[in-house]
Amino acid sequence: MAQHRLSLEVPHIVNTCILPVYDTSIYSPEVPTTCPILAITPPGFWQATQLGNRAPQFIANLSACDLGIQLSNCDNYNNVLVDGLYIIRWSLSPNDIVFVEYNHLRIATVLTTYMKILCHLNLAACEPDKETQQKIVRLQFIRTLFDAAIAKVEVAHQPEAGMQIYNYARTQLNKLGRYYNCAC
Repeated sequence: MAQHRLSLEVPHIVNTCILPVYDTSIYSPEVPTTCPILAITPPGFWQATQLGNRAPQFIANLSACDLGIQLSNCDNYNNVLVDGLYIIRWSLSPNDIVFVEYNHLRIATVLTTYMKILCHLNLAACEPDKETQQKIVRLQFIRTLFDAAIAKVEVAHQPEAGMQIYNYARTQLNKLGRYYNCAC
């Protein structure tokens, strides 16, 4: 029996104002693609924002306005989309049967902080001094913690465990950021 194989890609980026979502589904030409709904529940919300009128193979770069978080000044300014757990669901009719749902751990803000800290390190195309090497090792460990948090949320489907790791890593990163006075 012919059927669609629904799939989404939600890349991790450093743009704090955009949530990219790409439809990577494989559609059967024998089955209709009616009533498409992209539904996203941001962190701290209990109800999803439903974004209809998406055509198969869509590319969506969503802002806080698109998600219903920002309600004013949308033509002039995009608010930051907070880091955290986003529940993303893509469905077709019948929407309660033909769907795919993902937990996505957004880390754009902490990635931006991580990059700022790297910029403050005294690095060149040579071997760094011992103190700088220790800071690099610490940053690598923190980055590994963020990767582990993503793995827990997106691969192991353990969002609570992933958020615990994320919160610990964010605390450690912010401690380093204060050391460099980079407004983290």
